[in-house]
Amino acid sequence: MKRYIKKIGLVLFIVFIAIQFIPKKYNQNDIVSKTDFITTFNPPKNIAAKLTASCYDCHSNNTYYPWYNKIQPIAWFLEDHINEAKAELNFSEFADYSKRRQKSKLKSIMSQIRDDEMPLSSYTLMHSEAKFSEEDKKMLTEWLDNLRDNL
Repeated sequence: MKRYIKKIGLVLFIVFIAIQFIPKKYNQNDIVSKTDFITTFNPPKNIAAKLTASCYDCHSNNTYYPWYNKIQPIAWFLEDHINEAKAELNFSEFADYSKRRQKSKLKSIMSQIRDDEMPLSSYTLMHSEAKFSEEDKKMLTEWLDNLRDNL
């Protein structure tokens, strides 16, 4: 029995090492598009900074990757998560959305901020700067609501 456990452990170790050589896809782009949310709507610096720190890693075309993204299968998990997040909302392409969709997304963003649904707790666990204080929530939702009214 002990012998089988060692063989299984060795096989798992070899598989773990082998998957490290599978190429990783990175969501990185040095160019800020003209359709980017911050470029288009020019929020105050404190709001732009908070959106960048709390939202842009998953919801834009440029992710800052942590060191642990170099380890498979973590990289696959992050890649899948980012792709799903961008499919739902992509700040890099926000200005390309119709006005109706922009208003809907802004309403959804405000709701998720108020309800502590975003940013995800799994993200803020490793990125404490992304957490929203009550003051941050109020500031962001008021600014976003004003933007929504003026679209």
